[in-house]
Amino acid sequence: TASPATLLPPAAIARHRMSVGLPVHCAQIRIVDSEDQLCPTGEAGEILIKGPMVVPGYWNLPEEAASQFTDEGFWRSGDIGRMSTEGYVEVLDRRKDMINRGGYKVYSSEVENHLLLHPGINEAAVIGRPCAVLGERVHAYILPVESAVAEKDMLELLTAWCVGCLADYKVPESVTLVTEPLPRNANGKTMKSALRRHLLSEMSTRLDNA
Repeated sequence: TASPATLLPPAAIARHRMSVGLPVHCAQIRIVDSEDQLCPTGEAGEILIKGPMVVPGYWNLPEEAASQFTDEGFWRSGDIGRMSTEGYVEVLDRRKDMINRGGYKVYSSEVENHLLLHPGINEAAVIGRPCAVLGERVHAYILPVESAVAEKDMLELLTAWCVGCLADYKVPESVTLVTEPLPRNANGKTMKSALRRHLLSEMSTRLDNA
């Protein structure tokens, strides 16, 4: 849909290592809330992009174009991010992957990045587990280094690893262990839609067997 809209100068990498860079000279980038209002500097919201690097619409898909572009021609990237006072853009998560735990926003990529620092974890993916009380709870899919580990032990390990480093509401509350690599698309990204379907099926099976 778009070619690069930001650039991180080599001299700025050390200071802004979590950033994707500054908007290129011909790009306009906005961070907006759910009402399309500009977010205060440093506050998270959806990243909107406008410029010659963005396609003007979708061929023969007017309804899709209407939902993906604002009246001013900004493309809704679907990414959640924030912009620093210096104009550097940081991508936090995909909007569809963000977990809403009782009103608290959990960026799955933040939790995943921390989990992957553990030497006993090969792969990790974090999704929202449906909850009647909170809306969603944090659930982790883990491919461990040692296949013999039990889910109960892994959950205790995850809790100990995350407490003190992540806010309490971001710590995984349940876990599914896998023995094969997580499903990925052609671009190498984890297919979280497949994990959500698997989790719902797993929850349904447990209810049936209760």
